[in-house]
Amino acid sequence: MPVASRTPRPRRYLMCRPDFFEVTYAINPWMDPVVPVDTGLAVSQWERLHGALVEAGHTVELIDPLPGLPDMVYAANGATVVDGKVLGARFRNEERAAEGAAYLNWFRHNGFTDTLEPRHLNEGEGDLLTTRSYILAGHGFRSTAEGHREAEEYFGRPVVSLELVDPRFYHLDTALAVLDGDEIMYNPGAFSDESRATLERLFPDAILATADDAEAFGLNALSDGRNVFLAETAHALAERLREHGFTPRPINLSELFKGGGSVKCCTLELRTAA
Repeated sequence: MPVASRTPRPRRYLMCRPDFFEVTYAINPWMDPVVPVDTGLAVSQWERLHGALVEAGHTVELIDPLPGLPDMVYAANGATVVDGKVLGARFRNEERAAEGAAYLNWFRHNGFTDTLEPRHLNEGEGDLLTTRSYILAGHGFRSTAEGHREAEEYFGRPVVSLELVDPRFYHLDTALAVLDGDEIMYNPGAFSDESRATLERLFPDAILATADDAEAFGLNALSDGRNVFLAETAHALAERLREHGFTPRPINLSELFKGGGSVKCCTLELRTAA
C-alpha cells in the first residue's frame, strides 16, 4: 500500500547557542566531567542544526546564553508553550535552577503576555510533549506528578502522566517524540509496565525504537510533520520513519550528547493559539 504523502508545517522555535557549553558536573548518566568537551565543535554542530531548521522554512528565535549556565543550550527544558501560554520551568537540580528565570524573562520581554512561574517541578518540554489530543508528561527522575497537574490546570488540556524507569532516559523527550498530530515514536523499555500499557492503548500505531537507536538519542528528535531531524546514528529508526512517509534529516550533535541531549533538547517550540 502506498504511503500517504506528508505535509510539513512551518514552526517557530527558540534556541540558545552553546557558547558556554561544558560538562563540569554530572546530573544524568551521560555527563562525565572527566571527558573533555570541545565547545567550538558544539557550537558548529549547533549551527548546522539551526541552519537546517531555517532552510526547512522554520522561524528560529534566539535567547542569549549566560555564563555559568552551561546547560542553557538545552532550550527545550526552559519552558512549555501551548496556545501562546507559557508555563515556566522549575528544575530539580540546583545547577540548572537559574535557567528557569532566564527563559521566563525572555518570554516576558518578547510578546508573551500569559506566563506562569510554576510552583511544582517541571523541566519544560523535556517532560511535557504536546500531541493533538494530549500533553504527555514524564515523571520519575525530574518532573513530578504535582507539576503535571499544574500544567493540566494552566493549559486546560488533558495531561497523560507517564513513569520513566531507566535513568538513561531521564526526560520524556529522550524516550518519546511527537511526529504529527497524535503520531508518536517511543522506546518501550524506558517506561513502567503501566505507562507502557497506556501508550499501547492511546497510540497503537506508534513507531517503536530499537534499544540501539534509543541509546543513540534517536528519540530526542524534532518533527514538522514530514521532516524529522534526529541523530545521524539512529539508522533503524530513520528507516522506520521512511516507511511511514516521513523524511529523516540526520544531524550530528555528538558533542552535545555529552550533556545528555540532542536535537529536541536544543529546540523549544513556540506554539501560538489556534
